[in-house]
Amino acid sequence: MNNTVKLVIALAVGAALATAVNKLAEPEHAQMPSAEKKPLYWVAPMDSNYRRDEPGLSPMGMELVPVYEEQSSAEDSPGTVRVSPAVVNNLGVRTAPVRFKSLQTTVDTVGYVQYDQDQLVHIHPRVEGWIETLYVKAAGDQVKQGEPLYTLYSPQLVNAQEELLLALKRNNVVLIRAAKARLASLNVSDDFIVRLEQSQKVRQNITFYAKQSGVLDELNIREGFFVKPGTTMMSIAHLEEVWVEAEVFERQAGLIHKGLPVTMSLDYLPGKRWQGKVDYIYPTLDEKNRTLRVRLRFANQDGLLKPNMFAEVSITTKPTEPQLVIAKEAVIRTGSQDRVVIDLGEGRFKSVAVTLGRSDNHDVEILSGLLKDDIVVVSAQFLIDSESSKSSDFMRMQEPDSESAMVNGVINSIDREARTAVISREAIPKWGRGAATMEFHFSPRIDMSSLQSDDEVHFTFKLVDGEFVIFDIMTMSHPIQGEMQ
Repeated sequence: MNNTVKLVIALAVGAALATAVNKLAEPEHAQMPSAEKKPLYWVAPMDSNYRRDEPGLSPMGMELVPVYEEQSSAEDSPGTVRVSPAVVNNLGVRTAPVRFKSLQTTVDTVGYVQYDQDQLVHIHPRVEGWIETLYVKAAGDQVKQGEPLYTLYSPQLVNAQEELLLALKRNNVVLIRAAKARLASLNVSDDFIVRLEQSQKVRQNITFYAKQSGVLDELNIREGFFVKPGTTMMSIAHLEEVWVEAEVFERQAGLIHKGLPVTMSLDYLPGKRWQGKVDYIYPTLDEKNRTLRVRLRFANQDGLLKPNMFAEVSITTKPTEPQLVIAKEAVIRTGSQDRVVIDLGEGRFKSVAVTLGRSDNHDVEILSGLLKDDIVVVSAQFLIDSESSKSSDFMRMQEPDSESAMVNGVINSIDREARTAVISREAIPKWGRGAATMEFHFSPRIDMSSLQSDDEVHFTFKLVDGEFVIFDIMTMSHPIQGEMQ
């Protein structure tokens, strides 16, 4: 296929698309103009900014399209677009009602398996001496509780034994008690002290035993080493439970709480899943990556989870209170605004601004901009929005401006200069709204001086010019002056 043929096909496709968009932009009477109506001007199908006062050809060689005076009904608000049923069908416009649903999101991230630091034991000597015998040979060796680890020769331990034997010979209870306490403070076991009392013989070398079962995490000594207090000789890690340290994005930090269930999978065991929980949320954020570190805990009785393994984890968050939701595909996201196209009926459509909340894999929560009876466009909405957004005020035609709501709530924070407050309010069944935390504005007639954070309040508000305005408010102890308008 040569370039000329490709160009012809491209122009034909462009012309067809332009015709569909132009039909979408025109009201129904403009698509079938009467003989009495005259076009206001002509525009290029591919460029609405190219206008002429008479018919002709566009710079691309296409015939100019006439534009007629729009006759919007008095009930239509700015930005309402009328589309004929034929064009709706040709564009494949699909709609869906706004739903009332509880969302439960999943935070997917990655992490690394680590030892349970709560069960990690570091072994240090409490005296100076020499390692005579080492019973463990390499890091990674399995160790059982009560097994010998090393034998130590120390002049201090020899002297401490002699002091006990001397006290026993003198039958001095005070000295015997003091000598036993000194041996115990030097990490000598009770069994060794009992045997020493029975045998009445000083041992030059003393064997020390493992106090817990686990894996030898590190081994820093060999036979013949001289050690002293402060020397980290070895560490024993517990593997029946492990930690997994993961990171979540800053925007997801508010969703994570201690005790949430977690599902984990590893590449080396496809299909196997581990169930755990969020054990700890670190108090600081990584300043470079802007992520929050989260510690997860998993049972590991079978020993399949090895430290430093790479893991994929999914944290299941708590379900929200039932809220208004729509399909994600219905949302049109721009750099400064989120909006949807609502179906007003009788072929009328309009773009309205919405405030989005949490989302899951399919749906997104609507905090404001829609009501429970609204119907939104979920396909081909970009074509409709491209025309409606030119003149739309992005407000619903039937917002509950004249309808007020009385609810209880708790003030989280208050800004007296801006005359606003963030309040956690209860659900509003008549508006189809679940409980939510949001910002409210105060009417100029309300005295805010006695309002404080954490106050439990009962208040009346309504939507005015896109903002929730409180006209009457009272705390549990006293009313605040106000007046409904």
